[in-house]
Amino acid sequence: MTFFLIFHGLLVLAFMTRILLRDDLSPPARLAWFIILSLLPYFGSVGYFLFGEINIGNSANKRHKAIFDEIRAKASEFMGDSASVDRLIDPIYRPAFRYAGSINGFHPVDGNTAELMADGDATRARLVADIDAATDHVHVLYYIWLDDNTGRSVAEALIRSAQRGVTCRAMADGLGSRALIKSKLWQRMRDAGVQLAVALSLKHPIRTLLTSRIDLRNHRKITVIDARITYCGSRNSADPEFLPKAKYAPWVDIMLRFMGPVVTQNQLLFASDWMQATGESLDEIALVSDPGKVGFPAQVMGVGPTERRGATPQLFANLIATAEDVLTLSTPYFVPDATVLEALCAAAHRGVAVTLIYPKVNDSWIVAAASRSYYHRLLDAGCIIHEFKGGLLHAKTLTIDGRVSLIGSSNLDLRSFDLNYENNILLQDAATTQAIAERQQSYLDRSKEVVLPTVLAWPWRKRIWNNVIATIGPVL
Repeated sequence: MTFFLIFHGLLVLAFMTRILLRDDLSPPARLAWFIILSLLPYFGSVGYFLFGEINIGNSANKRHKAIFDEIRAKASEFMGDSASVDRLIDPIYRPAFRYAGSINGFHPVDGNTAELMADGDATRARLVADIDAATDHVHVLYYIWLDDNTGRSVAEALIRSAQRGVTCRAMADGLGSRALIKSKLWQRMRDAGVQLAVALSLKHPIRTLLTSRIDLRNHRKITVIDARITYCGSRNSADPEFLPKAKYAPWVDIMLRFMGPVVTQNQLLFASDWMQATGESLDEIALVSDPGKVGFPAQVMGVGPTERRGATPQLFANLIATAEDVLTLSTPYFVPDATVLEALCAAAHRGVAVTLIYPKVNDSWIVAAASRSYYHRLLDAGCIIHEFKGGLLHAKTLTIDGRVSLIGSSNLDLRSFDLNYENNILLQDAATTQAIAERQQSYLDRSKEVVLPTVLAWPWRKRIWNNVIATIGPVL
């Protein structure tokens, strides 16, 4: 018994000491781990060992640095420069664009155009048509790639392109697309000449568990065709019916088709992932830039566990701080850190019309509970909250003052903030922002507003549950 008590005490003390030594851990996350270790010491110890630290491994970190050093050395002309912010961006929004440029070196480039896809069917048809029209190369990367109508259509288009001599590179995340990677369709693509790679492979799960984290994932959705066209948004290569979680369907996504110099920035972001997974050099990737015509300034922003911590919430906070009149945000997963939460409340307090749109029914009960723990605070500050009722609203959108938009794969949750590789495009354009705002209004038309009296009338059990989940959210 004495040995057991000594072992118990040393185990908890060792992990708590490790947590206290971490300067990168936020106080709420540190407190959450202390609670878990105190209440469930053995479960908490195993959990911390497997999931407590955000570290993709020293070799991956070194490789990432080497890749971006190579990109900056060979392709800086396509990345834009910091001086372009003053030339292209309205003064009020410059701090946010400068901050975005500080993450991985992509700055605003002018002369871009964008087309908002109508729905999932329209996106699939246009994407397949673009792949079929490719003359030089097609590059695709998806977190989730299913063997369904959409997934097969994209795969078949890649097969056709590869067979006629177009260079096709396709990547899929090792966890999100695990079924496809093991499928006959994946092998058919390989046999047809499509070059394939797996992002963050789970081929050696034990080694991954011991040296990294199995839940560090590549959540990006990137398509680049002939360095002239890129798609950016929330849609994976999957049908809206999303068969793995069909009871939450349809999954409501948003996708934009871009042309112009920002395409090459997305090409470079894809290249960084491809080089990481395959060991190839940037010399293998075609780098040409569409000079663009009359268009708007835009820049790519990529984040992940190999970038600096806090980049995504700090970017959102910078963007929110620039809003003067109207800010509308949609996200399926809302578990903000203090940086984002305070920025939203501050914007509402200073008179900005802050509208937040979340799904009423979420595929994650953890996220649903944690999200609603913030409702009282947000509503009290003057934010407007709507819950979408027409399926699972999966679109990640942010529009500001009818002028600035952020579109891409990043959610407002701790996974997107710390664990996932994400891609986004930040742009300044009234017409494109208006198109996205109209899409956001269509979400609002299918939503129900949540008002403060309703939240205050929630049963005490529900409020305690939501707050407990939010308290240990950094662990979950």
